[in-house]
Amino acid sequence: MLLTTTLLFYVFSAVLLLSALLVITARNPVYSALYLVLAFFNAAALFLLLGAEFLGLILILVYVGAVMVLFLFVVMMLDINLTRLKEGFLRYLPLGLAVAIVGVLEMVSVFWVAPLGRVPAPGPIPADADNTRALGQLLYTHYLYPFEIAAVILLVAIIAAIALTLRRRPDTKSQAVGRQVAVAVKDRLRMVDLRGPRQ
Repeated sequence: MLLTTTLLFYVFSAVLLLSALLVITARNPVYSALYLVLAFFNAAALFLLLGAEFLGLILILVYVGAVMVLFLFVVMMLDINLTRLKEGFLRYLPLGLAVAIVGVLEMVSVFWVAPLGRVPAPGPIPADADNTRALGQLLYTHYLYPFEIAAVILLVAIIAAIALTLRRRPDTKSQAVGRQVAVAVKDRLRMVDLRGPRQ
């Protein structure tokens, strides 16, 4: 069982690293978004292997199910000029390399201070363990007020976004539902004689 779990961990990690590399090297933005979906799925599988099924399911439901579908539709609807997109690649290459080198140095320094061999292995998970229930109990008891405050902030953000989009602008056309319903029957249909006046 341990050998199978270790093998699956390395397979999912390898696919995750490969798909993350393809996200930034793919020439087509649609392909990049699809590779990112694959990376999210493999990260969720790693979470499930580590016993954090809540994080894995939330990663699939929220990121793959909502955010990435939105990204994919936006990328497919936009008319992206790929030749113009590639023109500025060499201009930003030194900055990208500098950020990559800093990230690699930070990871090397972390592993230098605490190598993987010195990290204690997690204890065995009890058979009746359910971290989703424990997380929900902690979230709705100890952290109830911050959770409610976050919900109110998100509600205010949604209302503000709707109010900003539905503001009256003189150059836009909108329906007047009240006027459409209150119209009389004689105003809806007008008979026109196309034959002209009778002789």
